[in-house]
Amino acid sequence: MNAIANMARLTKAGVTLAWSGARVLPADTKLSGPLAVFGRVTAPLRKNAAASGNQALLSEALTSLGPSYIKLGQFLATRDDIIGRELARDLSTLQDRLPPFSQDDAVKAVETELEAPIGEIFAEFGPPVAAASIAQVHKAKVKTPDGTLKDVAVKVLRPGIEQRFKRDLDSYFFAARMIERFHAPSRRLRPIAVVDTLAKSVGIEMDLRMEAAAISEMAENSKDDEGFRVPKVDWTRSARRVLTLDWIDGIPIGNHDRLRAAGHDLKALGTLLVQTFLRHAMRDGFFHADMHQGNLFVDAQSTIVAVDFGIMGRLNMKERRFLAEILYGFITRDYARVAEVHFEAGYVPRKHSVAQFAQALRAIGEPIMDRPASEISMAQLLGQLFQYTEVFDMQTRPELILLQKTMVVVEGVGRSLDPDLNIWVVAEPVAKEWLESQLGAGARLEQAAESAASVGRFVGDLPRLLLQAERTVDAFGAMVEDGLHLDDRSVERLAEAQAHKDRWSRTGIWVGAAALVAIALALLF
Repeated sequence: MNAIANMARLTKAGVTLAWSGARVLPADTKLSGPLAVFGRVTAPLRKNAAASGNQALLSEALTSLGPSYIKLGQFLATRDDIIGRELARDLSTLQDRLPPFSQDDAVKAVETELEAPIGEIFAEFGPPVAAASIAQVHKAKVKTPDGTLKDVAVKVLRPGIEQRFKRDLDSYFFAARMIERFHAPSRRLRPIAVVDTLAKSVGIEMDLRMEAAAISEMAENSKDDEGFRVPKVDWTRSARRVLTLDWIDGIPIGNHDRLRAAGHDLKALGTLLVQTFLRHAMRDGFFHADMHQGNLFVDAQSTIVAVDFGIMGRLNMKERRFLAEILYGFITRDYARVAEVHFEAGYVPRKHSVAQFAQALRAIGEPIMDRPASEISMAQLLGQLFQYTEVFDMQTRPELILLQKTMVVVEGVGRSLDPDLNIWVVAEPVAKEWLESQLGAGARLEQAAESAASVGRFVGDLPRLLLQAERTVDAFGAMVEDGLHLDDRSVERLAEAQAHKDRWSRTGIWVGAAALVAIALALLF
């Protein structure tokens, strides 16, 4: 029954997309069987609608299919390794906007989630000021301890949104299983894992407590950063389906006329935005992954204020060092070092030549370096770098692709503020500062101290490990005496382990102890 329902939902979506005339597969995709027939039948629709542009057609079609398809489109826009660069670019303009749901439904949702009448929670609760696929935002007022009123923003999930996403995600998983089963070339892209990543991302986004935690974490990370802040969370008026934040009185960063009229320096704001994003990515490994103009404001002090933390990116230490080193390497034209970083990080297998990979990097970097400052793009550089994934068997890292896609948006906003923005000049101090903090003498001492502490913890735990290993060897010996059959290799291991056990019990030599632990583990695994 579920299969029939999934097929019905997917067929409806397919008909909607086909009727729209939008192209939804990479141009070089080869279809077979019924899909090939369907593609030939709907080809005239795509041809007749070509004049409208695929971006507009895709956006309209996915929006008409509802919230989950909007999220699917936005997610795939970050995965050009799956759908190709051209289609990813077409999806990059997809806006997450839907008509608001009713005020009565919003009030009911708040009262249910916060377990109190709306009048006890807020002094005023206004109509929605913005609406998207998962939630909408209301402007409200709360009473402060001194009796005055303060403006707040209240984000409320759409009624029934969890059930809607569950149904559509079931359909996506069904489609992914069919693709992996019947289309062998697609298996390397791991469609089921892709849908699973989307499901986890949406699950986090639909729990507004997770967004509140992301805001809190970024506030802590950036508390000393000049020129950037995030709204404060009102935890007493927040729950899984409701999030209350300080209201931001600021000018949208895309409204350049108002910014100029208020006396803000647009060039300085462009530099500040790009450096702030890079600092969050490299220093903190935690960045806002949806930094389009609608989510950025400028307050009276020329501070950039970010909102909507539903989509966040994380980089571990290896990826942060990778990002900093390749940016700094390209800035200084040290292509050999950039190549070595790829091999050190394990992104390129050792079977390839470092020198040959450095040559490929030079082919990417040199044409970009000689362009005017206004045409240089870090995002474009990273995008071209990812194009070598197949040539050099590079591992695709979704978190780095998300970073690159966010960088495209950040650079676009930065250049809208300052068309002559020199990305290399802006990025160099941030990358250099981070590398010095991680590779300098002070950082080396910190790393040495951490390593020493780890060794200390291991040594302190060694007696327990030795006892467990000794018991394992004794247990295997007893089972052999009771008739357990072991292959020749295991018999040799057991005899060696018993010899080390006897040696340890007589002399307490650490080498014998370490060997005993290692062989006991080998017996188990």
